[in-house]
Formats: sequence, structure tokens, C-alpha cells
Amino acid sequence: MRLLAGLVGLFLSACAAKTSGPPVGISGKDDGTLTPIGKATLYDFDSLDQRPVSSVAFRGKPSVLVFVTTGDLVGQAQVDYLVRMAANDGERVNYAMVALHPRKELVLVEAYRKTLGVEFPVALAESGATNSSGPFGAIAAVPTVVVLDRDGRISWKHTGLAKNDEIRGHMRGL
Repeated sequence: MRLLAGLVGLFLSACAAKTSGPPVGISGKDDGTLTPIGKATLYDFDSLDQRPVSSVAFRGKPSVLVFVTTGDLVGQAQVDYLVRMAANDGERVNYAMVALHPRKELVLVEAYRKTLGVEFPVALAESGATNSSGPFGAIAAVPTVVVLDRDGRISWKHTGLAKNDEIRGHMRGL
């Protein structure tokens, strides 16, 4: 069992990627921090329930979105981190999981949400939402975490596993 836990830890460490390049309208720093400039990011994803996952609904609070697929082990770890963060933050921060699956796989995404104990909104993303012209620039790999300020401007985007303290560090002052 220890060997399995060690291998999973090694796998998660190896899969962590560097922060992706900044989308248009964002100034990047060497530490991966993005400085919002310009307009808010506009997005509206296909929510699994009545809780919208959109720039309008999330305006006014810092927001954390994670883009995942259900078959990715690192994505499961990322969602687990965000489930714990959301339980701690309550209503002070918006959280959302955006599954990169077509609508026909809704049952799979719903089972994933339930199994991982996700209480915050979950949505599906169309393929156009993840390409370079999408609202967050290219989502080249999963998981990808995006932190938005209160005005909906991207303040940080990271591809790969991001731990709670790293995400929180990029939420300070938002």
C-alpha cells in the first residue's frame, strides 16, 4: 500500500506543469502571477443545475475555476483540493468545476461530481471555450486552474496540479 501511495505521489509531482502563458490582456511575471489589465473575462458555461457558471453570476467575489476531464487522476486530486478550499471559504469565494465533456456524457460528469463530493457549481464546456480564442485562452491540458479577481479579470492561470497554499497565494488581495 505504501508503494502505491508513493507511486501516486511521484506521478502527481511529475504531472505538475508550469504555469501556461498569459491570455490576451494579461501581463505575466516570472513567478507565474498574472496582473489583470483591461476588461473582465466573459464566459457562460452549460451548468449541470440551476447555479450558473458565468462571468455575470460570479462577479463581485474572487472566483476559482478548474477545467478537468473525468478520466484524469491529477484532475481528481485538483478537484479534491478545491472541495476542501470551498468548504473553508463558504460564500466568500466562487468555485466551479468545468468538465471538458460533451453534453451526451452528462451522466458521467454527474457521477464524478457526486463521487468527489463537489458541492460548488459544475458545468460543461464546449470545445470552442478551450481553444486560444476562448475566454481563458488555450486550455491545453487538464487540470487547469484559473483565478479571477472580483471584477472577473484573470489574475492567475496554471496548468497542472496546484495545491491549496499556491492557489490561496494568488487570491490574496483579490
